[in-house]
Amino acid sequence: MQVTVNGKTLDLDVEPDMPLLWALRDVAGIRGPKFGCGIGACGACTVILDGAPVRSCSISVGDVAGEVTTIEGVASDGGLHPVQQAWLDEQVAQCGYCQAGQIMSAIALLNDIPDPSDEDIDNAMSGNLCRCGTYPRIRAAIHRAARMQAGA
Repeated sequence: MQVTVNGKTLDLDVEPDMPLLWALRDVAGIRGPKFGCGIGACGACTVILDGAPVRSCSISVGDVAGEVTTIEGVASDGGLHPVQQAWLDEQVAQCGYCQAGQIMSAIALLNDIPDPSDEDIDNAMSGNLCRCGTYPRIRAAIHRAARMQAGA
C-alpha cells in the first residue's frame, strides 16, 4: 500500500484497515504522532491530511487518499516551523507528550485562519488534551506564531 508522508511516497506492507498511527509508528518508524487514547479523543496522534488535522488512530491506511504531514515534516531548510519556534519561545511544553499533536493542530489552524481570535484557537484546539494544563501558553504560542508568519 502506498502512502505519501512528509513528501515521500512510502510502500507499506500493511492491511488497509490498519490505523494510520500504527502504520506510521510501527511500520514506517515515524515516531512523532503519539498513541494516547486510541479513540481519537485526545489528539496526541494528530497529523495533517491534505491540510486538515486528523486523528491518525481513527483513520485507516486504506482511507488515506492524500498527503500526510507529521511533526517530522513541518520544518523547512533545517529551521523550525514558526509554530515550533513559538512553542519554544512561550515555553509551552511540560511533559511534552501531547505537543506534536498540539503543534499539528495549530499549524492547520494557522493555515486556515492566519490571524485567529482566542475563540478560533479554543475551537480548533479543543480536541487536543494537555494533561499538564498549558492551555494559556498554547494560546499565546499560536498568537506568537501568527505574528511571526505575518512578518510582525
